[in-house]
Amino acid sequence: MTVTGIAEISKTRSRIYIDSEFAFVLYKGELRIYGITVDKELEENTYRQIMKEILPKRAKLRCMNLLKSREYTRAQLKDKLKLGGYPEEVMEEALDYVASYHYIDDERYVMDFLTYNSENKSRRRMENDLLTKGISSAVIQMVFGQWESEGNSQDELAQVRKLLIKKHYSQEDSSPREYAKIYAYLQRRGYSSEIIRKALKEEFSGI
Repeated sequence: MTVTGIAEISKTRSRIYIDSEFAFVLYKGELRIYGITVDKELEENTYRQIMKEILPKRAKLRCMNLLKSREYTRAQLKDKLKLGGYPEEVMEEALDYVASYHYIDDERYVMDFLTYNSENKSRRRMENDLLTKGISSAVIQMVFGQWESEGNSQDELAQVRKLLIKKHYSQEDSSPREYAKIYAYLQRRGYSSEIIRKALKEEFSGI
């Protein structure tokens, strides 16, 4: 293995390239300790120590420090590690480590998300929000099913009514353009056409 490039990221860290491919990020002090310079061979023992000891420990600490301030999904935490230039195998080891202690738990994350958002967001909106956080559709559907089996449910019609009141919408006093605008707004929030039409019909008839 030959060190073919060292690119400075900051005053303290550099990206290391081995055999013309990015390998990992190290602190400049570590470059001196391991004698890493361009065009020099990197010994197998040194490479193994970096990949099996130095970087995994650092990645685990990074995860733990991030989790002190807020909860992350596995995907979100991995994105943070990617920004730090950690190799794939190091990231997975760190993520498995924090998951083994339930510091990250996507199922718990979804359940908490439902608890705090089910009264104000449509199911479709919540599903999309969770997907963007990197949680698999299978996990989302499983937790939704568990949540409902525990007697929980949503009243999306009531949610739409509240939004109409909040928007000061009156179908009787609104133009077709304003109707189309509020309709599109509600669709973007994940409500079905059936729910939207029913809410608008009630508003119009004074039910």
